[in-house]
Order: sequence, then C-alpha cells, then structure tokens
Amino acid sequence: MTALLNGPRLPPASGKADRLVIFCHGYGADGNDLIGLGQHWQRLMPSAAFVSPHAPERCAMSPMGYQWFGISRLDPAEMARGVSSAAPVLEAFIDAELARLGLDASRLALVGFSQGTMMSLHVGLRRKVSPAAIVGFSGLLAAAERLPAEMTASPPVLLVHGDADEVIPVEALYATAQGLGAAGVHAAWHVSRGVGHGIAPDGLDLAGEFLSLAFDGKLAKTADSAPVPLKV
Repeated sequence: MTALLNGPRLPPASGKADRLVIFCHGYGADGNDLIGLGQHWQRLMPSAAFVSPHAPERCAMSPMGYQWFGISRLDPAEMARGVSSAAPVLEAFIDAELARLGLDASRLALVGFSQGTMMSLHVGLRRKVSPAAIVGFSGLLAAAERLPAEMTASPPVLLVHGDADEVIPVEALYATAQGLGAAGVHAAWHVSRGVGHGIAPDGLDLAGEFLSLAFDGKLAKTADSAPVPLKV
C-alpha cells in the first residue's frame, strides 16, 4: 500500500510538543470524526500534539468517508487480512509525524475507534519501540492468535465499550481483554452503561486520564493475564 495519509492536526495548547496522540477513526468516517477528542484532553495534556489522519481508502459503503480496509462482516479471517494490509501505511505515517515533531517513538499514544481500534492495537503492539499507551473505543483485537508470536511492544492498553453497542457487541471487549492478557499485555477496561456504538463522556474522561498517566510513566506496562476493570 503506498497511499499517503493526511488529516486534521491540533498543536499543543502550551509550549513545544513533548507527546503525540494519533487517532485512528472508524469505518466510513474520516479524521475529523475524532480530532475533537484532543480539544477535550488538552487541559490534561497541554503539551500534547494531536493528529487524526484520514484512512487510506475511500469507503465502499460510505463514499464520503474512508476505510482502513474493506470489510463486509465481522469475519476473523477478513479482519486479520485487513489489519495486516493496512499496517504499513499507518506505520509510515506514525514515523513521519514523530520525525516532524522531533519526538522519540516512546512519546506516542494511539487512540482508535471501531475499525481504528483494530488498527491501533495491531500496529501499536508491533512497534519496535513501545508506545506510551493505546486506547481502543468500541473495537476488537484482530488476529489475536498471532499476537504472542508477533508482538514486539507491550504498552498499557485501555478498552472502552458501550454495553448497548449494536455494531460491535460489548462481548468483543471481554474477548479482546482476554486476548491481550494471554499475550502479557496490561489491559484495563471500562463499560459505558446504556451507550451504543459511540464514545460517552465517562469513557472520554477516563481515557484522557489514562493517557496522561501513561505519558507520565505512572501505569504498569505488563500485568497478569486477567483484565483489569476501571470505574468512574
């Protein structure tokens, strides 16, 4: 894949960037869908730069939006092929943004929604240098069976899901947490009550606090295989 990514950016609210948060949007959306989260988190991380690239392909089901890869159903083999095919272009974008800001690769966090969570987990756990954190909203872990053999990074991970999600059922959160735990990755999680396929205020606030703590080195990077529930 040779597509070049671009999308909205949000510079630090104060001073020079010392951390970078990259958003990966969901199927059929674009980078504008998530960049507003950065504005919400700036009070916690005023020195963070945020960027939300458009995925590399126009979406087959939503021509005004984009997709990381084509998908017709939640088929494990289809998702495994998709994240693998889209990974190189996201990797290249991450490296370019870190270089543009003059940041070490450890000063990165990936935040995904839905299909973007699949991408964030797949790429983030295979980075040469471990990101500071990964946050996944309303998504799942693709190719979980391959993770123990392919994983090269073990950042703290937060999973957030609505219990009324009609697109990716909340059971995917538990399966993802277990899959991550089996590979030795610290997986904290939070369920937003009465929330569908979206991001609720409780999950948004918790994710901001999680990222801030992770960048400050206050979260463990590995844990036992049991997932860790978080509450607000």
